[in-house]
Amino acid sequence: MIGTVAFYVGAAVAEIAGCFAFWVYFRLGKSVFWLAPGLVSLVLFAYLLTRVDSDFAGRAYAAYGGIYIAASILWLWLVENRTPDRWDLVGAAICLLGAAIILWGPRGT
Repeated sequence: MIGTVAFYVGAAVAEIAGCFAFWVYFRLGKSVFWLAPGLVSLVLFAYLLTRVDSDFAGRAYAAYGGIYIAASILWLWLVENRTPDRWDLVGAAICLLGAAIILWGPRGT
């Protein structure tokens, strides 16, 4: 369980950082050199997501969505210095609950 969460968190950080690098280049007009670490980060994201302990890619991706949303709210706060409002926090909490249900809900065979 801890390994799965670690892979999800690592994947979320890598994806958000990679996409942010593209945001910085295309939206903020920064150097083209932002794209190289962005690409590396997105490759790392894809690799880490394959390491999640799940028999089905679709389930792994669905659960990842909740982790990604919560990590994006943290990014908003820690990197972009914008305090999340209560709706950001409530929405992220709901998404994490959904991810937990998908990951650890009881399943038949």
